[in-house]
Amino acid sequence: MRAAFHSTPTDDLSARAQQAEFAPDTYAWRLKLEDIFAQPGAFELDIGSGEGAFLEAMAARHPDRHFLGLERLLGRVRKVCRTIAQRNLTNARVMRIESFYALKNLLPLASVSVAHVSFPDPWPKRYHHPRRLIQATFLRELHAVLAPGGELRVKTDDEPYFRWMENAFAAVTGYDRTEWIEEPDYPQTNFEQRFLSQGLPIYRARLVKV
Repeated sequence: MRAAFHSTPTDDLSARAQQAEFAPDTYAWRLKLEDIFAQPGAFELDIGSGEGAFLEAMAARHPDRHFLGLERLLGRVRKVCRTIAQRNLTNARVMRIESFYALKNLLPLASVSVAHVSFPDPWPKRYHHPRRLIQATFLRELHAVLAPGGELRVKTDDEPYFRWMENAFAAVTGYDRTEWIEEPDYPQTNFEQRFLSQGLPIYRARLVKV
């Protein structure tokens, strides 16, 4: 007689961590929102989710919304997925991918209510500037996946990069720049906490799709 298999808490945690990592069946065409989250609900992106503190906090505070983190580093993705599983955040997932490719080729059109970009790498050397995330091309691709009235919210501690961003904002159409109103339940990233503890200013931009 075959012995009965009994799952352990560790097995269950690993299964839920695997479920938290989203990998599409193909990277060749656009997804549908139900491919990512089975249940309906507002859909938000955390672009460059890093170590996941912001993503996890948002998912915990807003269980009625869905959150997808985009991150290219495997170690970070697996770590965040494990934390998502430990906290049982069924409304959060992470996708290992380059953000620009996801916007241009994969994410559902007109689906994202808010895209969050928190402290992207400033790439301060001039010859590295083409690697910066916030570019006119990025903003155009993001515009296509934002829902009507959807928002882009950006934070950085790097003033020269922020001035670069403002030039990119001015170079594209389809957005209105609006005031950033602080929300008491809007979490801080690990970077933001570190910068604020050092007394450094934080630069913010909020754009709405029109």
